[in-house]
Amino acid sequence: MNEFLKTYLKNDPAAKSAVEVFLLYPGPKAIGLHRIAHWLHEGRIPFLPRFLSEVGRLITGIEIHPGAKIGKNLFIDHGMGVVIGETAVVEDNVSMYHGVTLGAHAGECSTTHGRRHPYICSGAILGAGAKILGCVTLGENAKVGANAVVLKDVEPNATVVGVPAKEVKK
Repeated sequence: MNEFLKTYLKNDPAAKSAVEVFLLYPGPKAIGLHRIAHWLHEGRIPFLPRFLSEVGRLITGIEIHPGAKIGKNLFIDHGMGVVIGETAVVEDNVSMYHGVTLGAHAGECSTTHGRRHPYICSGAILGAGAKILGCVTLGENAKVGANAVVLKDVEPNATVVGVPAKEVKK
């Protein structure tokens, strides 16, 4: 069985089988379409990557720009409303819940970092409705509480909550 499907079976107690996850869960569909769209985007194929991205959004409610870099075993639970921007990077084994946004933020990001969207390190957990904005970095195993708005870097193993997000635990 695919490692990606095992991630869903491990993280979602409601998942009964790999076939169920593959056929009925929006996250794997969105990520699968993204992998194709990203490959085409990297190959500088015009139009088709954005078209696939749009098809994925219409089918799943999850919007992932073809330019975003997604690592292994991304777990998107109840993905409706998830948005992942063009220059976002999501490393391996990240979990995110519905309504998460990895979006741009006005400022100096694009000139100082060459990107406008967040960098999410391995093992991070992003709670429902969390907004991570700009060229911030979430450290390894960082946790972002539901509806938090992250505008600054988050240290590895830290937990942040609130608007704007503040650290509550390391």
